[in-house]
Amino acid sequence: MKLSQVMKTLLVTALVAGGAALAVQPSPALAAKKKTNVLLFLTDDTGMDQLELYGYNSVPPAPSTPNLASLQTAGLTFRNAWTMPACSTARGVLYTGRYPFRTELQAALGPSDLANSMISPYEQTIPKLMSKAGYATALFGKFHVGLQGNNPYQLSMVNSLGWDYYNGWLDETGDPSSIDTSAGLGDAYDGLYPNGYVPGSANGGADSGACYNSAGKCTPLTTDAGAKNPAGRMCRDDGGIFVPSASCVSPMPSNLDFQTLSAHYVSPLVISQKGRAYAVPPTDKRARTFRNVQQTDAAIAWIKNQQKKGKPWFATVSTATVHTPMQVPPVSTLPLDAPDGNGVDLQTAEGTLLVANQMIQAMDTEFGRLMVSTGLAKKQGDQLVLTAASANTMVIYVNDNGSLGSQVRLPFDPTRSKGTAYQTGVWTPMVIAGAKVNPNNAGKDVEALVNIADLYELIGNVGGINVRKNNPRIVDSVPMLPYLADNTKPSIRTYDFNLVGPNLQANGGSNGPCQFSGSSPPSCSQIPVTKGVCEDNGGTWFGVGATGSYTTTSATDPNATVTMSIPSDGFEYCCQVQQYIVQNGGVAGTVIPTTSMAVRDKLGFKLVRNQYNNYDASSESGCLQTTEEELYTVGQSNPIAPDAPLLDTASRMIATPYSEPDQIKFNELKSYLDSLLTSEPDCLAQGDGNDDGVVNYQDLRNYRTMARRTTGSSWYDVNTDGYTNSTDQQIIVQNLGVSCTN
Repeated sequence: MKLSQVMKTLLVTALVAGGAALAVQPSPALAAKKKTNVLLFLTDDTGMDQLELYGYNSVPPAPSTPNLASLQTAGLTFRNAWTMPACSTARGVLYTGRYPFRTELQAALGPSDLANSMISPYEQTIPKLMSKAGYATALFGKFHVGLQGNNPYQLSMVNSLGWDYYNGWLDETGDPSSIDTSAGLGDAYDGLYPNGYVPGSANGGADSGACYNSAGKCTPLTTDAGAKNPAGRMCRDDGGIFVPSASCVSPMPSNLDFQTLSAHYVSPLVISQKGRAYAVPPTDKRARTFRNVQQTDAAIAWIKNQQKKGKPWFATVSTATVHTPMQVPPVSTLPLDAPDGNGVDLQTAEGTLLVANQMIQAMDTEFGRLMVSTGLAKKQGDQLVLTAASANTMVIYVNDNGSLGSQVRLPFDPTRSKGTAYQTGVWTPMVIAGAKVNPNNAGKDVEALVNIADLYELIGNVGGINVRKNNPRIVDSVPMLPYLADNTKPSIRTYDFNLVGPNLQANGGSNGPCQFSGSSPPSCSQIPVTKGVCEDNGGTWFGVGATGSYTTTSATDPNATVTMSIPSDGFEYCCQVQQYIVQNGGVAGTVIPTTSMAVRDKLGFKLVRNQYNNYDASSESGCLQTTEEELYTVGQSNPIAPDAPLLDTASRMIATPYSEPDQIKFNELKSYLDSLLTSEPDCLAQGDGNDDGVVNYQDLRNYRTMARRTTGSSWYDVNTDGYTNSTDQQIIVQNLGVSCTN
């Protein structure tokens, strides 16, 4: 026997005797065939009431979404899926499989939130796990589990969480900017074009003019009066600026502004790959393309490239869908019979509804284009026919949280919507189709309880990953693959959970108060992260930097109003705002809970716990911290009205004193909730910045890495003062060896 043959024999013998410590790897082509691709399609603020998929006969009617309906026909519809009440919170849970109180990402991120409340690079995110399993990973569109203002990784923060490639927008607040109401024509035109473009003459604009691109090239445009796609809108949709009733000149007019952002049309686009990131300038056409269209273009190109390589891939396509400030989408993304959206007034319920419908329809159109262009579906007439299973690809559709209150359709509850732990705020659409789904289950429902956290485990399992063995931290997901094989399988989850609360800000700070007078009674929330976000959602800012005045109902005459100026230094809490309104002769509104959470069981019993910094007229400060707990029964159908859900509306709260069975159920849910909340050790203050349960020399090394990146916020700002400095290092040194496990 030759020496080389002897060595091979000894190697094989050693592998067998040693329990195959080394594994023979299949060829890349063979491995790619065996691994299932995953497309995760994630929408924003498109609650249960916004879609036809669940058959609840929403009022006003939900728009038609034929492409999502085709996905539903080919796959499984999950009837009892919960998410979290806010977009950042839901995304954090999805990407880590861990509830918000574990990651400290408890609310929609804003520019004042510390890195401590952003998803940490030390977390075992799903793209990290999929990369280890040989997958190419990419994220397109909305990110919002980190903001560059306080994130040490800045524009590369998406890559720091494990994605190979990112193509999307990193807004300062995490959400679209305000609309440029000058339509790019400069300060002198501010407020003239509230929808961000010059409409046709029928809506106070012009039917002809000059359309300039950022390089100064000009195209004259003329459309008929009353056209659905007037010249100014055509120009804006093509990335240009439209000068109404003008001829082309060279050089282009000096007032044209190609730098100002404008909601869904001019965006802070960032492209990053393997830690190398760059901001696409707003003069670039890609940054001036409607967000839903741009992210679809980018996703199609990337997926096609992976398909050519034969490498398994995991792509997340995250739309901004109906997030405020809303804008009518390009006419090309809408059905031919779509109503005319030019001149729409978003200050009215009718205007809000029209734009919401059209943005949802555009989302559905772009989803269909994504599926067909990547070979995951084909068109047969007007129908989308799924071919994802034969392409060895699983397609997951899910939404991040419930609808915004001003957009909610009945019978869902606009007063208990996005930002709350009630059903309208957390009960989400979820459809899964393609590979791994039993074809005999096509078009069927899954009644079992699932949570958005469970998608972490599902995606990992599809990639052949045991998520618990590969994650040293507590994981809150449960398996979902069994439902794909048998849709009638009993619920694996015993309880479902959701939470929204304040994020960490320097020295215990918080978002300022935002008063909404459109509701009855008026309400005050500290969820909006800035003055601009507050105003884009129809509120009045009462925080630092407040301007103008506030008008509300008189306390002495319900038919009269009182107007008060707002102090420029503002207030810290909503309860103080209510006290100020009362002192000025107005009627106090309701205060939205600072923290809202809920747990439900398989029988439909649900416990909601709300924590308030509530208004108290008898208190000198006007504030009183209170906790309220409410018991409900909820379900996907109402016995009295089968086409309506059983919701946790105020009128359906189970009254106290409870009957004995209800008291037993209340105690059970309360005990579970309390136990769950205490299951996460509080280790940050002791120096455990990587949240691995012990303060050790690895924490010191990590601290030094972060201190080299920034002197500001990081996950090793252990005293949460907004700085990563020697004080944090001293805390780590003092606690070396401390175990933080419960």
